[in-house]
Amino acid sequence: MNPLDNLGAEVNELVGSFKSQAIFGNLDTVGFTQYSFWFAVAVVLLLVVLFVFKRKQSAHLVPQGTFVNGVEYVVEFVRDDMCKGLLGDTWKKHFPFIATIFLVVLANNIVGIIPGCKPGTGTISTTAALAVVSFVYFIVCGIKKHGALGYAKSLAPEGVAFPLNALVWLIEVFSTILRLITLAVRLFCNLFAGHVVMGTFAILASLFFEPLVTAFSAVAVAQAGASVLWVAILLVIYVVETMVAAIQAYVFALLSAVYIQIAESDEE
Repeated sequence: MNPLDNLGAEVNELVGSFKSQAIFGNLDTVGFTQYSFWFAVAVVLLLVVLFVFKRKQSAHLVPQGTFVNGVEYVVEFVRDDMCKGLLGDTWKKHFPFIATIFLVVLANNIVGIIPGCKPGTGTISTTAALAVVSFVYFIVCGIKKHGALGYAKSLAPEGVAFPLNALVWLIEVFSTILRLITLAVRLFCNLFAGHVVMGTFAILASLFFEPLVTAFSAVAVAQAGASVLWVAILLVIYVVETMVAAIQAYVFALLSAVYIQIAESDEE
């Protein structure tokens, strides 16, 4: 029997396993899904890490240990690369938000690549909620800086005659709303695609090894040998997905900072 004969059915089952399922309640009204559970787990783990970091940091005048230095490096990276580099003099008031967004997304992405776990950011509803938070935040920042009318007017450049300025304003409004959609979809699609690829290679490894367990033969041994190749590829993909988890958290937080900078900009 060709191990690949069952690949299609196994992959379909894998993709189906990513659908939201209510742990209690139901999806039609109010329910708590597996993604809600893993999101909560990731947040709790993040809070534990920050609590331990704070205790270890306060225990010594000079930071000591790989753990403390590692967390400080991440915090300084967010502060210097995303906040100071983009937001200028206003970075301090936005740093808590940008750091929170980055760390929450990162924690969920990292938890999601642990075998047996799922990323809280693995469903479009979660990434959409995070995108809404970022969207509302930079809109409020723009309104605080320019006023409601001033922010609305800032979406269209000055010096453009009517009716062209009205057309440009509508395009800018659409572009602003589109940021909400792209933030949510980009994060979800990258994570979903990565987990499907990892799951597929894990299935390939198991399908080629399974005949050796059920019936020992020379053919089964050869097929089991092929599974080593799938495992090797899977390990490479696993490393890549770990990098993607960090990169996607960085991109989400960086774009949030860019949108804040645009909303507060005095240029029209």
